[in-house]
Amino acid sequence: MAVEIQPLLKPSRLRRRGGLWGECLAEFLGTFVLIAFGCGVVAMAVAALPGSGRTSGPTTFFISAGDWLLITWGWAMAVVFGIYVAGGVSGAHINPAVTLAFAVRRKFPWVKVVPYWISQLIGAFTGAALVYAVYHDAINTFDHAMRGPKTNGHTLASFSIFGTFPAPYFHGGIWGPLIDQIVGTAFLVLLVVALIDLRNTAVKANLGPLLIGFVVAAIGMSFGANAGYAINPARDFGPRLFTWAAGWQDLAMPGTLSGAFSNYFWIPIVGPLIGGVIGVLVYDLFIGDVLHIRAQEGELPEPGRTRPVTTSDEE
Repeated sequence: MAVEIQPLLKPSRLRRRGGLWGECLAEFLGTFVLIAFGCGVVAMAVAALPGSGRTSGPTTFFISAGDWLLITWGWAMAVVFGIYVAGGVSGAHINPAVTLAFAVRRKFPWVKVVPYWISQLIGAFTGAALVYAVYHDAINTFDHAMRGPKTNGHTLASFSIFGTFPAPYFHGGIWGPLIDQIVGTAFLVLLVVALIDLRNTAVKANLGPLLIGFVVAAIGMSFGANAGYAINPARDFGPRLFTWAAGWQDLAMPGTLSGAFSNYFWIPIVGPLIGGVIGVLVYDLFIGDVLHIRAQEGELPEPGRTRPVTTSDEE
């Protein structure tokens, strides 16, 4: 906005927000927005739409592949708006895997890594709490109507509103879901650094958040079913901690469902952290280093050419 907006707080209280404290507040709010809309869209699909009579039954959801698009595009928009909220202050990592990758290869200060992680985790926890506050009636009604194994009255389906878990075809194994999280997050970070790299065909006119949202949608459509495409330790662990406190017990922490999977909670943490570092290293090895040496040479060849075009006079 062109008009000057007066601060809510006194200048003496604002000064401390000019540095790391302000950046942490931005990461908190950006991640809060991410989870509020991301988990919110899953709550709509799983509990609210069936419970409100908008599907064929009170527990009917995901009856076709098209229903998955509601989730993928919902999370995509959650990422877009989370980045737009926080980007101008903190860079809107809103993902510990992105923060770690930027510290490894983008000169992000290591001293800020843990404060960013804590802010992201608290934001994710708070976002999940808001979704539960808004949808707890729908969730409780859904769990009551749902048949099958229950933990303290809650079902795995209602837990899926907040946290992730592996598909049954992994038979409780860890390597399939772990590799899935590494691959998904590697693509996420690889594409994020590509989109923001001004040496490359970077996005113009502040459209970066929108394109990053498209990245998240693409990952959900291509790699989402294996393990719920957490691709973000805070996105999974924050809501997981909330659901553990709210009564989902072992389903949330340590992430165990008898006969299906056990101690799953660490996979959406470790996998994305590894994948994020791999993603930025792969980009720099294949693309970043090439752009660096071309910039040093001073003349950038036309894409697809190995050297600048020369005229007959120059030859």
